[in-house]
Amino acid sequence: MTQAVAENPPAGSSRRPPLDPHAATVLTVEDLKVQFPTEDGLVNAVNGVSYEVKAGQTLAIVGESGSGKSVSSMAVMGLHDPKRSRISGSINLDGHELVGAGQHEFRRLRSETVAMIFQDPQSSLHPLKKVGAQIAEAYRAHNKVSKAVAAKRAVEMLDRVGVPNPDRRAKQLPGEFSGGMRQRAMIALGLVNDPKLLIADEPTTALDVTVQAQILDLMNDLQREFGSAIIMITHDLAVVAEIADHVLVMYAGRSVEYGTAHEVLANPRMPYTWGLLSSVPSLTADVGTDLHPIPGNPPSLLNLPGGCSFRPRCPYVDRVPGNRCELELPEFLEVPGEPGRLSRCHLEDPAAIFADEVAPTLE
Repeated sequence: MTQAVAENPPAGSSRRPPLDPHAATVLTVEDLKVQFPTEDGLVNAVNGVSYEVKAGQTLAIVGESGSGKSVSSMAVMGLHDPKRSRISGSINLDGHELVGAGQHEFRRLRSETVAMIFQDPQSSLHPLKKVGAQIAEAYRAHNKVSKAVAAKRAVEMLDRVGVPNPDRRAKQLPGEFSGGMRQRAMIALGLVNDPKLLIADEPTTALDVTVQAQILDLMNDLQREFGSAIIMITHDLAVVAEIADHVLVMYAGRSVEYGTAHEVLANPRMPYTWGLLSSVPSLTADVGTDLHPIPGNPPSLLNLPGGCSFRPRCPYVDRVPGNRCELELPEFLEVPGEPGRLSRCHLEDPAAIFADEVAPTLE
């Protein structure tokens, strides 16, 4: 698997333009914590996560369900009920501090500065409003233009995202669109005000493979045109390989690995990331080759295990002396000799272990 990824470079290589070291930072998240008080106790859904996203670049946030990836991005959008959640840390979006901001500030920034594409466009688009009218309404909310100008803008956006016959389609209801066309309409809705940041939450999960590829190619093209920063929330490593410049891997509400997409996919440093890679098919594997799913289930966020949260599922605990994995939470530290690469693991040489033991099982 390591060799396969290296020979067929994923995101950040031939499919993506070189990273601009001088690109402006659009979003900076520092020590973000999102907690939900419940009758059973405090749910620590996001626990001290930090990252940044720059203009024209894509950060993929990866992890199983319940890892905290969607919860963290909903905090950026201001979609958590302040009466039912506790949010701390810092979320700086284009110079605006959002932790503690009121709903008036979030409404002003939504669509104009940040927009979100949800997993299910059928539930995100109003079923009884024409698609073009919904896009035009979002445009008029932030631009003082006539209905005619907004309607024209809606048709232009539908055309830009590849919806055929956009004049006619703009007058149709979402139910008259196919799944792929609805997702294109959602992308048009998200980009109608040229936001600096676009958050895409599992945007291709419900689509077939061919349509998935079309949507990802479309997002790459639109990013180059509009220059938006993108956060791609996904559990699908094939999506990461297609679209991401950087990858943040989350587990049990915490960051466990970070680096460029090529670094993370070709040379993972944390056993959880290895597990994610080993549970998906390899292009170089023989037909019928067994996959290797991660054993067990993610821990309850109400009662995390002591030490490393991944310890109960990790096959390499005995490689760390002194019960450190059980007693001590690993710090999220830079990998020696790899500037900007971060990992949360007590293993002294995880790359060597992966190369010797894990890679042969993935071929």
